[in-house]
Amino acid sequence: VVYTQSEILQREVYLFERLDSPNREPMKHLKAICFLRPTKENVELLVQELRRPKYSVYFIYFSNVISKSDVKALAEADEQEVVAEVQEFYGDYIAVNPHVFSLNLLGCCRGRSWDPAQLSRTTQGLTALLLSLKKCPMIRYQLSSEPAKRLAECVKQVITKEYELFDFRRTEVPPLLLILDRSDDAITPLLNQWTYQAMVHELLGINNNRIDLSRVPGISKDLREVVLSAENDEFYANNMYLNFAEIGTNIKNLMEDFQRRKPKEQQKLESIADMKAFVENYPQFKKMSGTVSKHVTVVGELSRLVAERNLLEVSEVEQELACQSDHSSALQSVRRLLQSPRVSELDAARLVMLYALRYERHGSSGLPALLEELRGRGGTDRYRKLVSAVVEYGGKRVRGSDLFSTKDAVAITKQFLKGLKGIENVYTQHQPLLQETLDQLIKGKLKDSQYPYLGPNTLRDRPQDIIVFLIGGATYEEALAVFNLNRSNPGVRIVLGGTTIHNTRR
Repeated sequence: VVYTQSEILQREVYLFERLDSPNREPMKHLKAICFLRPTKENVELLVQELRRPKYSVYFIYFSNVISKSDVKALAEADEQEVVAEVQEFYGDYIAVNPHVFSLNLLGCCRGRSWDPAQLSRTTQGLTALLLSLKKCPMIRYQLSSEPAKRLAECVKQVITKEYELFDFRRTEVPPLLLILDRSDDAITPLLNQWTYQAMVHELLGINNNRIDLSRVPGISKDLREVVLSAENDEFYANNMYLNFAEIGTNIKNLMEDFQRRKPKEQQKLESIADMKAFVENYPQFKKMSGTVSKHVTVVGELSRLVAERNLLEVSEVEQELACQSDHSSALQSVRRLLQSPRVSELDAARLVMLYALRYERHGSSGLPALLEELRGRGGTDRYRKLVSAVVEYGGKRVRGSDLFSTKDAVAITKQFLKGLKGIENVYTQHQPLLQETLDQLIKGKLKDSQYPYLGPNTLRDRPQDIIVFLIGGATYEEALAVFNLNRSNPGVRIVLGGTTIHNTRR
């Protein structure tokens, strides 16, 4: 995620090893750079390494704060004095986009309370983020969530204990860390997406910038796994937040541009200058060829899945469930799709989940009938159990906020027109709850009664530096919302993080 292998090779690093891989051979002519999380296991492995060093010199970097006792253990093991330096280099999290980070943790809570190991890992990840961005923030958290309060207290504890590390130059308006709980909005991770990055994650899955395409019919060997990273893929960087329709057009332009640049097959390499020009242009051509074939394959597969799974129709009903409140029409739509053989089991279950979250307390709820139908489709109770689990996780009883505020018709029409032009806006009416929460926060209107400060101090001014963290995972739809808020509010910088980045399957 941070560095490609070719970038590291340019820095003359030619060998990559894991500290725990057995039978590494001694290479005393090499220097070793170690980059590790400061866990008990890693310190122990390093102690063993230093007792019998395989390389001439060791430069040791920890991705987070390391305890004095661990440093002492390393010093005692370094009898041959091979360690040249030990440093803390705060990077104990995964940088996903320029404004999004993840901790790659799935299932951080058991029921309504933290798994202790995950709480400590999340605290470490968040404090490392604060240290790397040089922020000592004021903390606010979602009052309705016990895990949010716990995490806020743990982060505060570390800041108090390591006060010397957090002694940054004060800014006029202190930064703010806002801790939220995914269960307040279980709708967003269940929706199909129509912008490039979010769509790729929803339909193919993004794992540390890698996309597995091995199941694509007729895929060539070198495209079975591709990397999508905005750092070194210009097309992706420019298109990740665009709509699927626009991406189709942009792919076409990319192809045409590529055709124009193709070296002519019969190009006469007569003079030395011809040869030189050919050799100079070839690497760029090769890189562009890789970019073109990668994106054409990815977009082609997305189109195939959209058609095969009837996702345009499915998505329209999802948006109706998430954004409108006409119960009988919604129920009819869901029924109709449940009876369609073109709708996959996952998509059928997803629609019933959305219906259950939206209309769980409706007087004439059709949920029992829908659950029966779902069971009839798959012949098992697996998805029925999942539906009740989702309601238990993010239902009305749990939510601290009003997820489905009854917006009046004027507001809905305005929002609708503000959306994208033409047909697309039917599929992108939904705005994640996070957008509203951050909007209130930026305007200084977020209620202290629902999102209290930890400790006696409060912010008098509107916040400028905001780090928002979602326990239970963020989504690429929320990443898009934060991207747009950053763009439309100059002077405000928002960073979004989560224990993971979700799609429906996650």
